[in-house]
Amino acid sequence: MAPELSIVIPVYNEEDVLPLLAARLRPVADGLGTTYEVLTVDDGSDDLSPAVLQRMGRDWPQLRIVRLRANAGHQAAISAGLASARGDYVVTLDADLQDPPEVIPEMLAQARVQRADVVYGVRSDRSSDSAFKRLSAKAFYRLIRILSGTHAQVDAGDYRLMSRATVDAINSLPEHHRVLRFVVPTLGFPSASVTYRRDERAAGKSKYPLSKMIRLSLDSVTGFSTAPLRAATWLGLLGGLGAFALLAYALIASALGQTLPGWTSTVVAVAGVGAVQLLCVGILGEYVGRMYSHLQARPTYFVAYDSLTGPVTPADEPARSTSRQA
Repeated sequence: MAPELSIVIPVYNEEDVLPLLAARLRPVADGLGTTYEVLTVDDGSDDLSPAVLQRMGRDWPQLRIVRLRANAGHQAAISAGLASARGDYVVTLDADLQDPPEVIPEMLAQARVQRADVVYGVRSDRSSDSAFKRLSAKAFYRLIRILSGTHAQVDAGDYRLMSRATVDAINSLPEHHRVLRFVVPTLGFPSASVTYRRDERAAGKSKYPLSKMIRLSLDSVTGFSTAPLRAATWLGLLGGLGAFALLAYALIASALGQTLPGWTSTVVAVAGVGAVQLLCVGILGEYVGRMYSHLQARPTYFVAYDSLTGPVTPADEPARSTSRQA
């Protein structure tokens, strides 16, 4: 029998924080007064996280373990969890306890009272984050809103509750490298929000260094807006107008006998035009790369094991992972 609530938790090298997570999450889940499953997605951890999860599962019947064959990334691990979740409502929660599980009852209550398909967890206090991260996050969300018209919740990450209709809609999407914090708002389903204070990581190290944040930003921009392509067109047009103006100036100056030999102006002009061209080619490359990846239709993740059904055989794995690609 399917539970009413599924709590999806991506896990990657979280051996230190998992016992702390269980100590806080289980009392909250047990106190909901409803059936539930805690679906952990082991994203190819190379520490003792798999063993810790197995040990936790012996004493926690509602704990379900899905293990991926290799590290696929945070967003892909969440997508794998959504594809396997059985609940009428699904909560996505990171394992690091920066987003408190104690907010889940309020999310569930909001979904029932307001008949909302999505309830966002919005960070009202991010003092635990660095000033750079807070400022860059605000600027990023505003940029996405301007470029794509997507009304994503500011200060809302991947902590949210979704109805079964929302999860089914996400699972039906064919796109690769999707960023769920922007995919969900584009569906336009009725939504609500709850606020909470974002805490510091309970243990372990962050799995999102600057390089991964930049990659996530590029996937977000190129996945939800064609504005950069239009910007490339405008930059090319402005570069052409600038080159034409420079040519007119050179001809007039030559006719008036005011030209002086020198290389500075030439170098500056060539470097400026070259920079614009490289920028435009880079933007086009991002979009072409996404199209190429989509045409390949390679699954973003492969499931190796599900504690509910047992090991996934190689014969069953391609069909399963292709239909549930992230």
